Amino acid sequence: MTSPVDRLKEKTTKENLWIYILSILEENDAYGYELRASIAKKFGFKPGNVTAYRVLYSLKRNSFVETFEKKVNGRKRKYYRITKKGKEELKQGKDFLGEIKALL
Repeated sequence: MTSPVDRLKEKTTKENLWIYILSILEENDAYGYELRASIAKKFGFKPGNVTAYRVLYSLKRNSFVETFEKKVNGRKRKYYRITKKGKEELKQGKDFLGEIKALL
């Protein structure tokens, strides 16, 4: 049986990956693989490849992030950057989490 704390961690990390992705992109533009590594380093969990890209595509489709190409070491990479709309959504998400923390 999974403990309540393990379920809480699952729900607040992998199932809400968007807030972690936008937090990373608020600091720097990044490409997909780099985002996963940054999440692992900063937040202590590594999302799956498919999951991370599904969330990125959804964020892009809803205009929370945008893409651009950049040449790195002679190779084109698709980079992601947070948009103004994404920054507003991230702020609302952080504010909501702060409200929950204050209640506990």
